[in-house]
Amino acid sequence: MTADRQVILDTDFEDGARFMAAWRALASQQSLFYLAVTARVAPASSIADAQLRALWPLDLPGFHRIVLDDGRVTLDLLVGAIGQVLPEIEARVDRIYLRGALAPTLARPLARLARPEAELLADAPDQALKLALRKQGFVEQAGSAAYRALYQSRKPRLPAPPMPALRQAIVIGAGIAGASACHRLCAAGWQVTLIERHGAPGQEASGNVAGIFMPLLSKDDNIPTRLTRAAFLFGLREWQRLGGVGSVFEGASCGVLQLARDADHAQVQQDVVATWNYPQQYVRWLDAEAAGALLGGPTPHGGWLFGQGGWARPASLCAALLAACGTRLEQRFHQEALRLQRQGEHWQVFDAGGALLAEAPTVILANGAGAVDIAQAAQLPLARLRGQVTHLAQELGPRLSLAVCREAYVTPPNQGVICAGATYSSDDEKDLRASCQQENLARLAEIIPGEAVAALAASAPLAGRVGFRCAAPDRLPLVGPLPDYGSSGRIERLRDMPVHAGLYSLLGYASRGIIWSTLMAELLVSQLEQRPLPLESTLVDALVPGRFMLKQRRRAPQA
Repeated sequence: MTADRQVILDTDFEDGARFMAAWRALASQQSLFYLAVTARVAPASSIADAQLRALWPLDLPGFHRIVLDDGRVTLDLLVGAIGQVLPEIEARVDRIYLRGALAPTLARPLARLARPEAELLADAPDQALKLALRKQGFVEQAGSAAYRALYQSRKPRLPAPPMPALRQAIVIGAGIAGASACHRLCAAGWQVTLIERHGAPGQEASGNVAGIFMPLLSKDDNIPTRLTRAAFLFGLREWQRLGGVGSVFEGASCGVLQLARDADHAQVQQDVVATWNYPQQYVRWLDAEAAGALLGGPTPHGGWLFGQGGWARPASLCAALLAACGTRLEQRFHQEALRLQRQGEHWQVFDAGGALLAEAPTVILANGAGAVDIAQAAQLPLARLRGQVTHLAQELGPRLSLAVCREAYVTPPNQGVICAGATYSSDDEKDLRASCQQENLARLAEIIPGEAVAALAASAPLAGRVGFRCAAPDRLPLVGPLPDYGSSGRIERLRDMPVHAGLYSLLGYASRGIIWSTLMAELLVSQLEQRPLPLESTLVDALVPGRFMLKQRRRAPQA
C-alpha cells in the first residue's frame, strides 16, 4: 500500500458492508480504490448510502467505475463470473478478500494482481485452494485465515508508464477529448497547460450545435458494444457529478429512438433485447405503433428506445469541463502546436515559427486529425472524415421531444435550431454543399413521417455546419502511449511495443466523441497514475495506439 492510496479487491461485493467499512476507515490523506466482483448488480433501492445510491449503475455486464467523495473514493463494480472477471483486471492490489468456495485455478490470477506484501483474507479456504495459494507465492499467517504475498509472481500484462517526477502535462487540443483530459488530470492533482489553435474550446469536430449520446447494441456484445456501453454509463455518472445535462452544459436526457431500417432489422432489434434481457431503463423495444406515437406519425417497423440517451452541445460541455479544472489549468488559445522535441526529461512544444509554447514531462495529443501534422504521430492511420450537418429553423422542422436516428439523426430544437445529419465523405471541402443538404433532408424524410418534412428538400435554405471527424481504420479510439515508428525490428506482443516516453494520445473518436471522451480520459489518467484501470484488459488492448504498428511489425521479415 502506498502512503496515499489503498487498493482492495473483494471477490464478492455482497451487501457492500466491507466497502462501506473501508470507506469509513479511510485516512484523510488517502484515496481508496475498491474493486468488487459481483454476479449481478443489486437494485439501487438496496443501497443505503445516498451518494452511492444516486450513482448506482443498472444491472448490466462489464466494469462500472463509480467516483465518490469528491474523487477520494473509487468503487469499481466488476460484473460477471469471478473466473471471467479476474483475468480482465489491471491493478496492483494491497488487500484481497476471498469469499465463498473458489477454484484453485483462481490463485494464479490473484497472484498477478497482488503487490509484494499484499494481504489476502480467505473465508474458510479448502486444502486445494490453500495449496494453490502457496504455489503462487502466498504465505499463510500462523493462527489466522490471512496470507501474505511475498512477491509478485507474474509480470503485468502491459508495462505501466513510469510515474513522472513532476505531475505536469501539456494537452494539445481543446475539443471534447482535450477538455475531458484536462478535467481528469486536474482532478488527479496535475498541473495542466492546454494549447488550442482556435480562440475558444470546441471549435472543430466538437463545434456542432448538437450531437446525440446513446449506447450501441449488437447480437454478439462485441468490443465496440462493450466499450460504448461502459463509456456511455460512466459519462452519465460523471456528468451527474459535474452538475447534470442541461444544467452546467446545454443538452437534455430526453431519450433517443433508433428506428429499424427494415423488417429484418426490426427482428434483429427485438432479438437483441430478448437475448440480453437489458433493463428497460437502458433500452426498450417499441413496436411500430408505440414508436409512431413518439414520432407523432406512422413508422413502419418500430425501434429501440434508449431512455437515458439524449443530446448535448459539445462546446458547452467542453467549457464546463474546463471551468471545473480551477487553478490547476492554464489555457492558451490562438496557439498552434506543430512540433515536439524531447529535451532531457521534458517535451518542448513549438509553433510553426519555432516559438516555444510550453514544456512538460507529459504531452497528450487530443487534437483529432490535426495530430498527424506532428512528426511523432504522422504515421498513425487516422482518417479525416468530412461531416455536414443541416440546420433547420425550429418552425420548419419536425416537432420532436426526443432525438431520433436511423441512417441519419435529428435532434429536438436547441436555441431555435434543429440539427439533421450527418454526411460522411473523405474530402476537405469546408463550405456547405447543397448536395449534402439534400442527402440529409432525404434521410430525414425517411425517418420522420409527413408531407411537411418531405417538402423541406425544396424549401429549406442552405444552412448548417461542416466538421471533420478523426477516425481509425477499426473506428475505435487510440488511447495510451504513442508508438515510436522510428524504431526498428519485428514486434510480436503489445508489451514489447516501443513508445515515446511521456507522449500519449486521445484520438480517433469519430462520431462518438461525446460518449467516449470521459471514460477514455479516465483510462489514460489511470495509466499515468498507475491506478486500477476502469476497463477490462480486452478492451484496453483494443485501444492501444500501437495496435496498427504491431500488425505491421508482426508481418515484417526477421532481421
